[in-house]
Amino acid sequence: MTKKIANQLVECLVKNNVKRIYAVTGDSLNEVNEAVRINTNIEWIHVRHEEVGAYAAGAEAQLTGEIGCCAGSSGPGHVHLINGLYDAHRSNAPVIAIASTMPSNEQGMKYFQETNTLSLFDDCSYYNELATTTQQFPRILHAALQNAVTKRGVAVIGLPGDLAKMEAESTRAPKTVYKVNSSICPDEDELGQLADLINNHTKITLFCGMGCKGAHKEVVTLSKKIKAPVAYTFKSKMEVQYDNPNEVGLTGLLGTPSGYYSMHEAELLLMLGTDFPYSAFLPANVKTVQIDNKPDRLGRRTSLEMGLCGDVKSTISALLPLLQTKTEDEFLQKQLKRYRKVRSILAAYVESKGKPNLIHPEYVMSVVNKLADKDAIFTVDTGMCCVWGARYLEATKERSMLGSFNHGSMANALPQSIGAAFAFPDRQVIALCGDGGLSMLLGDLQTIAQYKLPVKLVVFNNRALGMVKLEMEVDGLPDCQTDMVNPDFAKVAEAMGIENYSVTDPEKVEQTLQTMLKVEGPALISIFTDPNALAMPPVVNWDEMQGFAQSMLKMVTSGRTQEVLDIIDSNFKHIKEVL
Repeated sequence: MTKKIANQLVECLVKNNVKRIYAVTGDSLNEVNEAVRINTNIEWIHVRHEEVGAYAAGAEAQLTGEIGCCAGSSGPGHVHLINGLYDAHRSNAPVIAIASTMPSNEQGMKYFQETNTLSLFDDCSYYNELATTTQQFPRILHAALQNAVTKRGVAVIGLPGDLAKMEAESTRAPKTVYKVNSSICPDEDELGQLADLINNHTKITLFCGMGCKGAHKEVVTLSKKIKAPVAYTFKSKMEVQYDNPNEVGLTGLLGTPSGYYSMHEAELLLMLGTDFPYSAFLPANVKTVQIDNKPDRLGRRTSLEMGLCGDVKSTISALLPLLQTKTEDEFLQKQLKRYRKVRSILAAYVESKGKPNLIHPEYVMSVVNKLADKDAIFTVDTGMCCVWGARYLEATKERSMLGSFNHGSMANALPQSIGAAFAFPDRQVIALCGDGGLSMLLGDLQTIAQYKLPVKLVVFNNRALGMVKLEMEVDGLPDCQTDMVNPDFAKVAEAMGIENYSVTDPEKVEQTLQTMLKVEGPALISIFTDPNALAMPPVVNWDEMQGFAQSMLKMVTSGRTQEVLDIIDSNFKHIKEVL
């Protein structure tokens, strides 16, 4: 049988361990669909929206380290891929996107559903080319795979529908990807200078990012040897927090005072494998050293005493023999004491649980954390769900967590849970969804139902765009157009054949969650949480306090006094702590 370009594509994907293609089929993609149908080693996953497919492919790639794959047909299919591909690219997920296009002889003629793939995908990919001949296609395919894997990001292949039908030609193009597993370590002189810095300072803090993945043992050993508290980014929490006696929590908007002050009160800050984007939370007057395996990242967030190119594991391993073991731990103990106080304040919201229809989201997340498997995979929606996840989900050695941590898009939790469930069918997958996020891509609940994926969706149903509401308030604005008039999410799930629950009573949260998590297939629980729950940053400045007060005053003068009282009542402990 004659092998077509579409078959050549699919066979190459299979050879490089691609297990599935997430896509909406049709038109220019039909030949690729057919090639998947007749190949027993790969599966076509029919999502309802291409954005979901891109998110799912990105999630699979992040969790497995293998190539994720999604596809979109001409025009709207391309545009729908964009948001999910941006997220995958900024998350360093190796993803191949197949952008099938209109017939070759119509390109440049403003043909039906025509898009310029080279312009469209340029900002969210490392490699982005349009195939034009049968001789060229295999080389483009290999280049795309090689770029996705070695640069850790998105590669896009523009594939005209008519080219996909053509007979494939034999080629000398490689069929497999050459993976890079080498370690990177600074030279001896740089390590010696860094060791001198560390040996000559007593107040040292480690600030860890995703570059610490695989280096947990080394980070903890370094922390113990130099008596340094360990702060970390939200994205790296599951990699750093567990079995770490010197961890003091997160910094940033979602962080805690202990994480923040451990960095600002230090004499020396070691940034390990993090490109933390929030410069306002990095100390300006502390000597800072950054270690990263991508040298272009060095110094782009803050000025540095030293910037070293190296992976965290290799660099710490080479550094440890050069360091003196410190005995003075006053600075460390101060930060650990502060962290214990923070945890006691956070626990107070768990103990009080909330009221009917105003259940404390902090309590809900703490129960999820308590009941979840030790190797659970969490997908966390952007917004308030991230806040509660950052503060109440706890790491184990086996747990994983995905979110739109760099791109910051709403609606990521549901589609990422699809990719996670396909990649790891035997692990518990819990999607922590905001009502705003879930509403955006609600249709792909049906994808979960169709494939009987055992995803457990926990909906924090606060009837509001909670993070936007808070942003307005701290800017001195009364919240406006943040209210959500939601459907009955449980009934929507029921209509799709998904086991469902709805909880308005805080006393029924734990029992119902326990029941829901034991369901064999997919299940959804909608929990009516308090829309006035505030996510206080680790440090509240005067402008934010003044803005919040102005917002409350404007609400009172516009006849919303009861809402102001409800906000104060819901957050009395936080407000008291700030004052």
